[in-house]
Amino acid sequence: MALRIRMGQYYPGDSPIHRLDPRAKVTAALAVMVSVFAISTPLQLAFGFAFALALLALAQVPAHKVLESIRPLVAMLLVLGLVNLLVNRSGEVVWQLGVLAITTGGLRAAFVYSLRLVIAVVAAALMLLTTTPTQLTDAFDAGLAPLARLGLPGHELAMVFSLMLRFIPTLADETQSILDAQASRGGRLLAGSPVRRIRAVGAILVALLASSIHHAEGLSRALDARCYEGGAERSHWHPLRMRGADWLAVGATTAYVAVLVALGLTSL
Repeated sequence: MALRIRMGQYYPGDSPIHRLDPRAKVTAALAVMVSVFAISTPLQLAFGFAFALALLALAQVPAHKVLESIRPLVAMLLVLGLVNLLVNRSGEVVWQLGVLAITTGGLRAAFVYSLRLVIAVVAAALMLLTTTPTQLTDAFDAGLAPLARLGLPGHELAMVFSLMLRFIPTLADETQSILDAQASRGGRLLAGSPVRRIRAVGAILVALLASSIHHAEGLSRALDARCYEGGAERSHWHPLRMRGADWLAVGATTAYVAVLVALGLTSL
């Protein structure tokens, strides 16, 4: 079965999440992602997943689209869970083989610490799936604008962040095209000895690097053709305005973080 890679593609829609101001979405997503590090109990984890499911329902994005976005990170979460399982030695020993031991504390850490990152990944995926690259650029530009008063290149930093997010789906599509081309030529990436697999991955990385350089050159020419100048004042076709629904979203996220922290304090 071919490996399918889908990350960061915008999913068109008219849901309450889609209609939010991009600044509200970025602020809320960052708050949710940072707050996951306060999750240390199963009760907090359950509350976090309930909030994530509520966001999925409001975004009206098909579940398989979200799963496609987070699939490349599943391996990282599994490795993180395995490390916590073997390193954490607190609690009673459940299983032991030589120096390897699994304890109740390790099981709990592997469960809570791995799954809490799923909440952060879902929040990031929903932000990218419901926000266009242009809206993300405007949000970062507005958020980093105060840096210009300190003599820092706030607009340029916003451009770098927005281009980085924009090229996530582009590089994912390029990787998929390379894999499909390899498969059409009889290449089998996941077959053969470890050395052969490493060589196959190396060939794909070289092709992906060449494609990335090509895209960067095309973007540079496009910016030059549009007379782009760093630090120049930008005009906006749709000026950003925070409405009642946007402030409500920020308030709901703030309340979620407060309740999450309170649940952690009550368990101490």
